[in-house]
Amino acid sequence: MMKGHATPEGTAAFAAKHAHFETTLDLSLSSIGMGSYLGNADPVTDGKYAASAARALELGLNVFDSAINYRFQRSERNLGAGLKKAVDAGLASREQFFVCTKGGFISGDWGPPEKKWFEETYLKPGVIKVEDVVAPGHCLAPAYLKHEVDQSRANFGLDTIDLYYAHNPETQIAQVGVDEFYKRLTAAFRALEDCVAANKIRAYGVATWNAFRVAPQTVEAMSLEKTLACAREAGGENHHFKAIQLPFNFALPEALLAPSQGDVSILEAADAAGLAVFTSVPLMQGQLLGRFSAELRKKFPGLTTDAQRCLQFVRSTPGVAAPLCGMKSIEHLEENAKAAAVPPLSEQDYDSLLTLLRGA
Repeated sequence: MMKGHATPEGTAAFAAKHAHFETTLDLSLSSIGMGSYLGNADPVTDGKYAASAARALELGLNVFDSAINYRFQRSERNLGAGLKKAVDAGLASREQFFVCTKGGFISGDWGPPEKKWFEETYLKPGVIKVEDVVAPGHCLAPAYLKHEVDQSRANFGLDTIDLYYAHNPETQIAQVGVDEFYKRLTAAFRALEDCVAANKIRAYGVATWNAFRVAPQTVEAMSLEKTLACAREAGGENHHFKAIQLPFNFALPEALLAPSQGDVSILEAADAAGLAVFTSVPLMQGQLLGRFSAELRKKFPGLTTDAQRCLQFVRSTPGVAAPLCGMKSIEHLEENAKAAAVPPLSEQDYDSLLTLLRGA
């Protein structure tokens, strides 16, 4: 297990050698991060992710995002292998890169979960009770999250994970009700506070899909105010709830434009609360590529591909720490990393871009 965690000094030293970085959670973090969701669960894809993780550090990206259920635990293991290779090669030290992962969806081990494996791993040891699980295989039980933190640490080969998310917690609201949901969330946060105290994670948050984008009266809506109240109940005023993650791109602009938190957007609410915001699906899993008009392309000087333009839009958005982009291909990694070498759009240029988008 690799000792240590991302530090202000370590990440600042890394940033001094590379392109544009943001100060997030008192760390110098690259304004584009590497995600690891997509891809087949096979050895070929395993090798690609491992190679890309090592190459990402070489290119100056020091933010890595995964989840225990991504490709049946393979993505965590692949990133861990690549990061170890980079450290062994002297490309970076543990203090210079930031690792995020998630727990909530029950994953198999190298492949889809089987009944016997589930019983032996979770039921017989008492990690999960049957009533803890809601469809589609989602769990926030404290013992389960502690188990998953340890498994993710082992998968990555890291003694400490920098940021750990409860994964899509809004999945449970419709099935357990709002009051029970926030009780479960508080219990989950208590477990994660215990993990912080044990130096297994440095901070925690929630990674969401619908929760912070939909209208407040929608079934899957989460209140950031209530979520933070859960964190205070779990860990006091000095709790370690530090970040959220949600989708944001040209096709899903709600984080910026929708008043999901009463009168304000989630980006405004998170900024007021001092939270870091990482965003997912900046390319909408490739669906946004090839759809830029000639006029829109002109809004992105210095960039040559639609993937770079998508990343530039997100990384230039006020309140976004970094878009997290799946990059198992070194070719795509190198293409996307070039966007990090270009300064973000100015406030004036960004506002001009928004005006064009709203009129589209």
